[in-house]
Amino acid sequence: MDMVFTTLAHHHTADIIEKKSRFIADAFPIRSVADAEAAIAAVRQAHPAARHHVYAYRIGVGVPYERFSDDGEPSGTAGRPVLEVMRRQGIDNALVVVTRYFGGILLGANGLVRAYTEAAAAALTAAPKLRCQPMVEIVVTCDYSHYGKLEYQLAQAGIALRDPNFADTVSFRVIVPDEHAQQTAQQFADWTGGQARCDVCPAEYMGITPNGDVIRDVWIDPPS
Repeated sequence: MDMVFTTLAHHHTADIIEKKSRFIADAFPIRSVADAEAAIAAVRQAHPAARHHVYAYRIGVGVPYERFSDDGEPSGTAGRPVLEVMRRQGIDNALVVVTRYFGGILLGANGLVRAYTEAAAAALTAAPKLRCQPMVEIVVTCDYSHYGKLEYQLAQAGIALRDPNFADTVSFRVIVPDEHAQQTAQQFADWTGGQARCDVCPAEYMGITPNGDVIRDVWIDPPS
């Protein structure tokens, strides 16, 4: 596991009006084709009177599996522009569905491309992002005499100290990139004269929000 990708933290919606037509863009994080199909079906169910439900999605890292649909719009004016927005913003493992309520005025090919592009960009730009990469959880156990120093050193290093538990000894968790795990464990040994115990868990993909929250289970299932 050595690849980093950016996806969405959660579902986000944005909409625009173009010559009386309403374009509603729903952006979803997804893990699989089944996730994408379920989300598309849910959007269709939520907007049964809409004329079009254009979509595009990307699944995978490196060379992602991609699919798009114009859903009745002229070829090349809808689904592909939405996909291009996702590519430009570097969003993986995500789906964008743009629902159009026709306003009675034809937009022409250029107008459709512009509207679908702007709607997708509005949703993706505003959506909270997750930077996902292999991370390691380290469970640290130490004496009370070392805890204050470790708390200070972690704050200086910008590493969050999580879930402290005060019993006969103090235990807490830190989560760091896989590539920094051994270095971090060695730092705990250096800071405590080898007295702190570090249990290093196996690496797994996790997502980090801009405010430092950790979300697990962000890895994707291979497309079928």
